[in-house]
Amino acid sequence: MSRGLAPARPAVAGALASAYLSLVVLLPLAAVAARATDGGVGAFWHAVTAPEGRAAIELTVALAAIVVVINALAGTLIAWVLVRDEFPGKRLVNAIIDLPFALPTIVAGLTLLALYGPKGPLGVDVAFTRVGVGLALLFVTLPFVVRSVQPVLMELDREAEEAAASLGARPLTVFRRIVLPSLRPAIASGCGLAFARALGEFGSVVLLSGNIPFRTEVASVFVFGRVESDDVHAAAAVSVVLLAVSLALLLGIGLATSWRDRRVR
Repeated sequence: MSRGLAPARPAVAGALASAYLSLVVLLPLAAVAARATDGGVGAFWHAVTAPEGRAAIELTVALAAIVVVINALAGTLIAWVLVRDEFPGKRLVNAIIDLPFALPTIVAGLTLLALYGPKGPLGVDVAFTRVGVGLALLFVTLPFVVRSVQPVLMELDREAEEAAASLGARPLTVFRRIVLPSLRPAIASGCGLAFARALGEFGSVVLLSGNIPFRTEVASVFVFGRVESDDVHAAAAVSVVLLAVSLALLLGIGLATSWRDRRVR
Protein backbone atom coordinates (compact mmCIF):
# COMPACT_ATOMS: atom_id res chain seq x y z
CA MET A 1 0.00 0.00 0.00
CA SER A 2 2.73 2.45 0.94
CA ARG A 3 4.69 1.54 -2.20
CA GLY A 4 1.72 2.45 -4.36
CA LEU A 5 1.30 5.82 -2.70
CA ALA A 6 4.98 6.75 -2.80
CA PRO A 7 5.14 7.75 -6.50
CA ALA A 8 2.02 9.87 -6.09
CA ARG A 9 3.57 12.14 -3.48
CA PRO A 10 6.10 13.84 -5.82
CA ALA A 11 3.34 14.25 -8.42
CA VAL A 12 1.03 15.94 -5.91
CA ALA A 13 3.84 18.18 -4.67
CA GLY A 14 4.71 19.14 -8.24
CA ALA A 15 1.08 19.93 -9.01
CA LEU A 16 0.75 22.12 -5.92
CA ALA A 17 3.99 23.94 -6.73
CA SER A 18 2.87 24.54 -10.32
CA ALA A 19 -0.54 25.76 -9.19
CA TYR A 20 0.99 28.17 -6.68
CA LEU A 21 3.50 29.47 -9.25
CA SER A 22 0.73 29.97 -11.78
CA LEU A 23 -1.53 31.77 -9.31
CA VAL A 24 1.13 34.08 -7.88
CA VAL A 25 3.40 34.71 -10.89
CA LEU A 26 2.24 33.42 -14.26
CA LEU A 27 -1.39 34.55 -14.23
CA PRO A 28 -0.61 38.15 -13.17
CA LEU A 29 2.11 38.38 -15.83
CA ALA A 30 -0.26 37.00 -18.44
CA ALA A 31 -2.88 39.55 -17.39
CA VAL A 32 -0.41 42.41 -17.80
CA ALA A 33 0.66 41.11 -21.22
CA ALA A 34 -2.97 40.79 -22.30
CA ARG A 35 -3.75 44.33 -21.15
CA ALA A 36 -0.70 45.66 -22.99
CA THR A 37 -1.83 44.13 -26.28
CA ASP A 38 -5.60 44.52 -25.98
CA GLY A 39 -5.49 47.35 -28.52
CA GLY A 40 -3.40 45.38 -30.98
CA VAL A 41 0.28 45.41 -31.85
CA GLY A 42 0.04 48.92 -33.26
CA ALA A 43 -1.30 50.36 -30.01
CA PHE A 44 1.35 48.50 -28.04
CA TRP A 45 4.13 49.82 -30.26
CA HIS A 46 2.75 53.35 -30.07
CA ALA A 47 2.71 53.18 -26.26
CA VAL A 48 6.32 52.03 -25.90
CA THR A 49 7.69 54.39 -28.57
CA ALA A 50 5.89 57.51 -27.37
CA PRO A 51 8.55 60.12 -26.49
CA GLU A 52 8.05 60.12 -22.72
CA GLY A 53 7.74 56.34 -22.41
CA ARG A 54 10.74 55.70 -24.65
CA ALA A 55 12.85 58.22 -22.71
CA ALA A 56 11.91 56.55 -19.42
CA ILE A 57 12.83 53.09 -20.73
CA GLU A 58 16.15 54.28 -22.18
CA LEU A 59 17.11 56.09 -18.98
CA THR A 60 16.21 53.06 -16.86
CA VAL A 61 18.20 50.62 -18.98
CA ALA A 62 21.22 52.95 -19.14
CA LEU A 63 21.29 53.59 -15.39
CA ALA A 64 20.76 49.89 -14.65
CA ALA A 65 23.73 48.99 -16.87
CA ILE A 66 25.98 51.56 -15.17
CA VAL A 67 24.89 50.42 -11.73
CA VAL A 68 25.58 46.77 -12.62
CA VAL A 69 29.12 47.55 -13.76
CA ILE A 70 29.87 49.46 -10.56
CA ASN A 71 28.35 46.78 -8.36
CA ALA A 72 30.19 44.02 -10.20
CA LEU A 73 33.48 45.61 -9.14
CA ALA A 74 32.46 46.89 -5.70
CA GLY A 75 30.41 43.79 -4.82
CA THR A 76 33.23 41.41 -5.74
CA LEU A 77 35.68 43.48 -3.69
CA ILE A 78 33.37 43.55 -0.67
CA ALA A 79 32.79 39.79 -0.91
CA TRP A 80 36.55 39.24 -1.08
CA VAL A 81 37.13 41.36 2.03
CA LEU A 82 34.37 39.61 3.96
CA VAL A 83 35.71 36.15 3.10
CA ARG A 84 39.48 36.61 3.10
CA ASP A 85 40.09 39.34 5.70
CA GLU A 86 39.52 39.60 9.43
CA PHE A 87 38.77 42.97 11.01
CA PRO A 88 36.80 44.40 13.94
CA GLY A 89 33.10 44.70 13.20
CA LYS A 90 33.14 42.13 10.40
CA ARG A 91 29.87 40.53 11.55
CA LEU A 92 28.19 43.91 11.66
CA VAL A 93 29.34 44.76 8.14
CA ASN A 94 28.19 41.34 6.95
CA ALA A 95 24.74 42.01 8.40
CA ILE A 96 24.55 45.54 6.95
CA ILE A 97 25.04 44.12 3.45
CA ASP A 98 21.55 42.59 3.68
CA LEU A 99 19.94 45.80 4.93
CA PRO A 100 18.60 46.83 1.49
CA PHE A 101 16.75 43.50 1.38
CA ALA A 102 15.04 44.13 4.72
CA LEU A 103 14.54 47.89 4.58
CA PRO A 104 11.37 49.13 2.84
CA THR A 105 12.55 50.81 -0.33
CA ILE A 106 10.53 53.96 0.31
CA VAL A 107 12.42 54.30 3.61
CA ALA A 108 15.68 53.88 1.71
CA GLY A 109 14.62 56.68 -0.63
CA LEU A 110 13.72 58.95 2.27
CA THR A 111 17.06 58.19 3.97
CA LEU A 112 19.04 58.97 0.82
CA LEU A 113 17.04 62.16 0.28
CA ALA A 114 17.75 63.29 3.84
CA LEU A 115 21.46 62.58 3.41
CA TYR A 116 22.06 63.73 -0.16
CA GLY A 117 19.19 66.18 -0.57
CA PRO A 118 19.18 70.00 -0.40
CA LYS A 119 19.29 69.98 3.41
CA GLY A 120 21.67 67.04 3.80
CA PRO A 121 24.41 67.21 6.43
CA LEU A 122 27.13 66.36 3.89
CA GLY A 123 26.54 69.42 1.75
CA VAL A 124 26.07 67.21 -1.33
CA ASP A 125 22.81 67.72 -3.18
CA VAL A 126 22.03 65.14 -5.87
CA ALA A 127 18.27 65.15 -5.38
CA PHE A 128 16.21 65.26 -8.57
CA THR A 129 19.21 64.34 -10.71
CA ARG A 130 20.26 61.22 -12.58
CA VAL A 131 23.15 60.84 -10.18
CA GLY A 132 20.67 60.61 -7.33
CA VAL A 133 18.66 57.97 -9.16
CA GLY A 134 21.83 55.97 -9.80
CA LEU A 135 22.78 56.26 -6.14
CA ALA A 136 19.41 54.86 -5.09
CA LEU A 137 19.79 51.94 -7.51
CA LEU A 138 23.29 51.25 -6.22
CA PHE A 139 21.92 51.05 -2.70
CA VAL A 140 19.19 48.52 -3.45
CA THR A 141 21.21 46.28 -5.81
CA LEU A 142 24.54 45.95 -4.02
CA PRO A 143 23.66 42.80 -2.01
CA PHE A 144 22.97 40.72 -5.13
CA VAL A 145 26.58 40.59 -6.32
CA VAL A 146 28.02 40.29 -2.82
CA ARG A 147 25.76 37.39 -1.84
CA SER A 148 26.30 35.63 -5.17
CA VAL A 149 30.11 35.81 -5.01
CA GLN A 150 30.61 35.27 -1.27
CA PRO A 151 29.68 31.54 -1.05
CA VAL A 152 31.78 30.72 -4.12
CA LEU A 153 34.80 32.41 -2.56
CA MET A 154 34.25 30.46 0.66
CA GLU A 155 34.27 27.15 -1.25
CA LEU A 156 37.34 27.85 -3.40
CA ASP A 157 40.38 25.63 -2.87
CA ARG A 158 43.25 27.94 -1.99
CA GLU A 159 46.02 25.46 -2.78
CA ALA A 160 46.27 26.64 -6.39
CA GLU A 161 46.55 30.23 -5.23
CA GLU A 162 49.25 29.37 -2.73
CA ALA A 163 51.16 27.37 -5.35
CA ALA A 164 51.04 30.24 -7.81
CA ALA A 165 52.18 32.69 -5.15
CA SER A 166 55.07 30.41 -4.18
CA LEU A 167 56.19 30.42 -7.81
CA GLY A 168 56.39 34.20 -7.78
CA ALA A 169 53.00 35.21 -9.19
CA ARG A 170 51.80 38.58 -8.02
CA PRO A 171 48.48 38.84 -6.12
CA LEU A 172 46.74 40.54 -9.05
CA THR A 173 47.95 37.82 -11.42
CA VAL A 174 46.76 35.10 -9.04
CA PHE A 175 43.35 36.72 -8.83
CA ARG A 176 43.04 37.25 -12.59
CA ARG A 177 44.31 33.83 -13.67
CA ILE A 178 43.05 31.53 -10.89
CA VAL A 179 40.30 33.14 -8.81
CA LEU A 180 38.38 35.23 -11.35
CA PRO A 181 37.51 32.37 -13.75
CA SER A 182 35.79 30.55 -10.88
CA LEU A 183 33.92 33.70 -9.87
CA ARG A 184 32.64 34.72 -13.29
CA PRO A 185 29.40 32.68 -13.21
CA ALA A 186 28.56 33.98 -9.73
CA ILE A 187 29.35 37.57 -10.74
CA ALA A 188 27.21 37.19 -13.87
CA SER A 189 24.33 35.76 -11.86
CA GLY A 190 24.50 38.56 -9.30
CA CYS A 191 24.71 41.17 -12.04
CA GLY A 192 21.68 39.71 -13.79
CA LEU A 193 19.61 39.84 -10.63
CA ALA A 194 20.84 43.36 -9.87
CA PHE A 195 19.98 44.53 -13.39
CA ALA A 196 16.48 43.09 -13.18
CA ARG A 197 15.94 44.70 -9.78
CA ALA A 198 17.19 48.07 -11.05
CA LEU A 199 14.79 47.96 -14.00
CA GLY A 200 11.77 47.62 -11.73
CA GLU A 201 12.86 49.63 -8.70
CA PHE A 202 10.30 52.17 -7.55
CA GLY A 203 10.32 52.95 -3.84
CA SER A 204 13.88 54.20 -3.48
CA VAL A 205 13.78 56.39 -6.61
CA VAL A 206 10.31 57.92 -6.46
CA LEU A 207 11.39 60.51 -3.88
CA LEU A 208 14.96 61.07 -5.00
CA SER A 209 14.32 61.38 -8.74
CA GLY A 210 11.79 64.20 -8.71
CA ASN A 211 10.00 62.38 -11.55
CA ILE A 212 10.98 64.95 -14.18
CA PRO A 213 9.96 63.69 -17.65
CA PHE A 214 12.87 63.25 -20.10
CA ARG A 215 15.37 63.93 -17.31
CA THR A 216 14.93 61.80 -14.18
CA GLU A 217 11.73 59.85 -14.79
CA VAL A 218 12.52 56.13 -14.75
CA ALA A 219 10.24 53.46 -16.19
CA SER A 220 8.69 52.33 -12.90
CA VAL A 221 7.70 55.90 -12.01
CA PHE A 222 6.37 56.40 -15.53
CA VAL A 223 4.21 53.29 -15.11
CA PHE A 224 2.89 54.61 -11.80
CA GLY A 225 2.09 57.98 -13.38
CA ARG A 226 0.25 56.34 -16.28
CA VAL A 227 -1.85 54.30 -13.87
CA GLU A 228 -2.66 57.42 -11.87
CA SER A 229 -3.71 59.11 -15.13
CA ASP A 230 -5.96 56.14 -15.99
CA ASP A 231 -3.78 55.19 -18.96
CA VAL A 232 -3.41 51.58 -17.91
CA HIS A 233 -2.65 50.40 -21.45
CA ALA A 234 0.54 52.49 -21.69
CA ALA A 235 1.55 51.42 -18.19
CA ALA A 236 1.08 47.76 -19.08
CA ALA A 237 2.99 48.15 -22.37
CA VAL A 238 6.06 49.65 -20.70
CA SER A 239 5.82 47.00 -17.96
CA VAL A 240 5.90 44.24 -20.59
CA VAL A 241 9.03 45.76 -22.15
CA LEU A 242 10.79 45.78 -18.77
CA LEU A 243 9.63 42.23 -18.12
CA ALA A 244 10.91 41.05 -21.50
CA VAL A 245 14.33 42.65 -21.00
CA SER A 246 14.73 41.15 -17.52
CA LEU A 247 13.54 37.71 -18.60
CA ALA A 248 15.81 37.66 -21.65
CA LEU A 249 18.81 38.62 -19.54
CA LEU A 250 18.14 36.03 -16.84
CA LEU A 251 17.51 33.30 -19.41
CA GLY A 252 20.70 34.25 -21.22
CA ILE A 253 22.74 34.02 -18.04
CA GLY A 254 21.16 30.67 -17.19
CA LEU A 255 21.89 29.25 -20.65
CA ALA A 256 25.47 30.55 -20.57
CA THR A 257 26.04 28.98 -17.15
CA SER A 258 24.58 25.65 -18.27
CA TRP A 259 26.74 25.67 -21.40
CA ARG A 260 29.84 26.42 -19.35
CA ASP A 261 29.03 23.62 -16.88
CA ARG A 262 28.65 21.14 -19.74
CA ARG A 263 32.02 22.15 -21.17
CA VAL A 264 33.69 21.73 -17.78
CA ARG A 265 32.27 18.21 -17.45
